[in-house]
Amino acid sequence: MTVLLQGLIFVIQVFLIIILIRVVFSFVSPFPTNPLSRLAWQVTEPVLAPVRRLLPPMAGWDLSPMVVGIAAIILISVLSDVATH
Repeated sequence: MTVLLQGLIFVIQVFLIIILIRVVFSFVSPFPTNPLSRLAWQVTEPVLAPVRRLLPPMAGWDLSPMVVGIAAIILISVLSDVATH
């Protein structure tokens, strides 16, 4: 069980890094033309799009990566606690 939880935590951490890559590329090049940027967009968009629809408009700012990131960090914390007990 612990190995499974640690694997899940690792996958969530990788997903957080991919979100960070997407955010950086969105400032550098808003349209995903780079293959890495396109990959990051394809991996994260299924999670970010529903969150984006729930959030009210914020003067052009997309806060969905921040919301998903905070939720992922909380989930990692909970899974870590479960894995240690």
